[in-house]
Amino acid sequence: MLRSAASLGGGPGIGIDIFDSGSTPEDAAAAARNAVDAGANMLIGPVFGAQARAVAGAVPGRVPVVSLSNDGSLAQEDVFVFGITPAHSVQAVFSLAAQRNLRDLAIIVPPGAYGAQSVAAAQEIAPRLGLNLRAPIVTEAPAGIGAALADGGGRPDAVYLPAADATLAPFARALAGQDIQLIGSTQWSALDLESDPAFDGAWFAAPDPLRFAPFRDAFAEATGQSAGIIAGLAYDGTELARVLGQRGAQSRRGLLDEDGFSGVLGPYRFLSSGLCQRGLAV
Repeated sequence: MLRSAASLGGGPGIGIDIFDSGSTPEDAAAAARNAVDAGANMLIGPVFGAQARAVAGAVPGRVPVVSLSNDGSLAQEDVFVFGITPAHSVQAVFSLAAQRNLRDLAIIVPPGAYGAQSVAAAQEIAPRLGLNLRAPIVTEAPAGIGAALADGGGRPDAVYLPAADATLAPFARALAGQDIQLIGSTQWSALDLESDPAFDGAWFAAPDPLRFAPFRDAFAEATGQSAGIIAGLAYDGTELARVLGQRGAQSRRGLLDEDGFSGVLGPYRFLSSGLCQRGLAV
């Protein structure tokens, strides 16, 4: 899928070569060394955090690495996190909540790394937007959510459900009919939620549909598959390498262009910390 998405952006033949990162950190590290030894000025990928760490360790300081991972902890001077992080989703949906004067928010997450990262992002961003974020509810069971919210101060204006796993629909159904605005992360965009009335009127962060739809259609025509966010990242990463290559700027300095870049997932800009700012739709 990633190779197909990259090829839609031109792929091999425009100064971009594709190396298979394999299935292990060792495979990814070997691919990175081979790519740099072959003359690569920058690396796009891999997707998984463990492989991205291995790549960063295999070519330290030799070339910038633009990882497709959404793990913000990977960010460092020459490692840029290109994936859509929990903070990107929080920024988008909490900003809309603030604009709509929904000031009292709760967050419900299942145990695990993604839930913890979402809670951390929400706790950092909510105060900046003047929002009151209640203590997080960490559970896998929908039973008792109403009581937990009541104990936290009664009915909130909105509840953030970032994890799009098996807990999402039961959580949403447990909150249905309580006049609570449901909000979600970009993970929701991979699911078909329209047929479930529990999600009527819910908001979630997502790529700008006007930008993403043409890519989605081209990807489906070329591959017969549905394009998700990972495919969009692979395409945007290839386009990023192509644009910087045309400028002779496949470097850290080129990545830090203050004007940023435009992709099928929306506009974005890299920060010197290695993190990426994104403009998502809701």
